[in-house]
Amino acid sequence: MKLVSSFSLLFLMISCHKTGDGILPTVGPLTESVYSSVTVQPDSLYHAYAKVSGILDANLVEEGDLVAKDDPLVQIINNAPKLNAQNAKFSLELAKENYKGKAAILSGIQDQIDAAILRHKNDSINYFRQKKLWDQHIGSKIEFDTKKLNYELSLNELQSLQNKYDRSKNELQTALRQSENNYQTALISTKDFTVKSKINGKVYALYKEPGENVSTMEPLATIGSVNNFIIDMLVDEVDIVKITIGQDVLIHLDAYDGAIFKGSISKIYPKKDERNQTFKIEATFKNPPKVLYPGLSGEANIIIAKKDSALSIPKAYVIERNMVRTDDGLTPITTGLQNLESVEITSGITKDTYIYKPE
Repeated sequence: MKLVSSFSLLFLMISCHKTGDGILPTVGPLTESVYSSVTVQPDSLYHAYAKVSGILDANLVEEGDLVAKDDPLVQIINNAPKLNAQNAKFSLELAKENYKGKAAILSGIQDQIDAAILRHKNDSINYFRQKKLWDQHIGSKIEFDTKKLNYELSLNELQSLQNKYDRSKNELQTALRQSENNYQTALISTKDFTVKSKINGKVYALYKEPGENVSTMEPLATIGSVNNFIIDMLVDEVDIVKITIGQDVLIHLDAYDGAIFKGSISKIYPKKDERNQTFKIEATFKNPPKVLYPGLSGEANIIIAKKDSALSIPKAYVIERNMVRTDDGLTPITTGLQNLESVEITSGITKDTYIYKPE
């Protein structure tokens, strides 16, 4: 009798100890999210480049200044385009003179045409008069042939001059149009020495000082929105298929320790960055901080799904993704939503099933 009582007590102690090491699943709200790093940037942010090379004459704005669209930002100097514009203007004036001026080529050809018309008219009169006589068998054959030849030669000369006039006119018109285009192009090049803002915004950075060389490959300034900021995020390629436009985002910025800001997904870039195997997405603030600066960093959780009442257990208790240890041994389970700490159990155990951490 004493032996049986001792065995019963030992079994009770083992059972109590085993139950004491286990935990019960919890029932409550569960949110599945995707983690992302965060960088804050002004909306419509862009680098301003020069269209021509030269030397920076002056920065016409300072960092932090507000600018309107088409406001000048940077002035560049280079004498070559100005000289090109002057040469193009000279060529244009010469082309106009050749086409329209008193000493124009066309005027000289027209004078030759007028003289050819008179000669042809005179030769025509002589020819047809002589032809009429010849038809009446009056006069010599040589005289008739001579007047006919003069008539034909003057006609050919007149036609040749008229063709020359038309051809020269077309060539001069083409030369004039080309000169006008070259001059306009040269003028545009001189205007390109002033870099202007493309948007209403704020000057966030200037990269050159007066006297430094400027090329078309280096940015001169960074311009962006004054009040509208976007959230740049990088998402792993495994998680990108879960992201859709409009999903809620919870944002934590290092500059605002402890504060959580809400946002929503506004854009998904379709191309993967092969260097870090991530996709870029953008979000906008729903409740932005009062003060924001370009480059502020932090982290975010993108809300994928949410349940108000879910049976869940800690992830540390899951074995090989689909089993847990219970009083009955390894028990298969089916999972649902999950986050970094917890996973939803949709079948396999109940809220009254004790589970044990893997050894």
